[in-house]
Amino acid sequence: MKTNYHTHSTFCDGKASIEEMVQDAIASGFDILGFSSHAAFPYQSSWHLKNDKYDEYVSTIRKLALQYKDKIQLQVGFEADFIPMVLEPSKTKLAQFEPDFLIGAVHYAVNYDSPYAKGYPQEESNFPVNLFAVDGSEEEVREGLKNMFDNDGKLACQSYFAIQREMATLSDYDIIAHPDIIRKRNAAINFFSEEEDWYKHEITATAQAFAKSGKVVEVNYGGISRGTLNDTYPSLDFLKILRSLDVPVTISADAHGVGQLNNGYDFAVQQMKKAGYSEFYYLDNKKWLQSSL
Repeated sequence: MKTNYHTHSTFCDGKASIEEMVQDAIASGFDILGFSSHAAFPYQSSWHLKNDKYDEYVSTIRKLALQYKDKIQLQVGFEADFIPMVLEPSKTKLAQFEPDFLIGAVHYAVNYDSPYAKGYPQEESNFPVNLFAVDGSEEEVREGLKNMFDNDGKLACQSYFAIQREMATLSDYDIIAHPDIIRKRNAAINFFSEEEDWYKHEITATAQAFAKSGKVVEVNYGGISRGTLNDTYPSLDFLKILRSLDVPVTISADAHGVGQLNNGYDFAVQQMKKAGYSEFYYLDNKKWLQSSL
């Protein structure tokens, strides 16, 4: 089986239409393709699915699923943001759109100790809290770290992973997205070291929270296909901890355009094998099944 549930389109911040991504998936040999527009319902920002576009998004995928049913299985999903005390990934709250699956994601940093500390302005956002996207532009991350954490990279990471662990306790979603995406801009900004003991403690504690949750964690190679990080989320060290705890994983492209579905797939498989995995999980008719790597 060759599957991917993390796919974006022009309905959010993707660069290709849904049908273009479907055709690319067929050409790339995928058996199942899941779409996962950024969702913050009932909130939104410049890169989230707009609230008046949810029905059109779902109907477009359902229509194409019938059109291409002999070539590929298409699924409707959302990459739903988690913001403490504000927003959570929830099939119940998105029930009217009847998703096949839901990815829970932490994109935003907030400072628990200083809730009124400014982050970085979010374009077209109506979020009722101060925050910044840890996977945003280099400028956004630099300014967010300065404004919200007084350039304390350790505190920023600790806050980020605490939010990941809090999201893991929730039950109404299927897949945990890119668990250490805070690494995305670290090569440029160098605000923390993955070799320090406190960082290793954070990813270990986070892996343990994931294990208790029973959820599937994605091995995301979107940084490779988009040229922002020549590695997967999670890192190999993080992935080895997940494997030691028998945390199930799936493979995710996090594709935002044509040509990105295959770019990094083989590397992700290699990472999983290095970590000790011999199989991955995939969703078929809302049931988790296993396939060998």
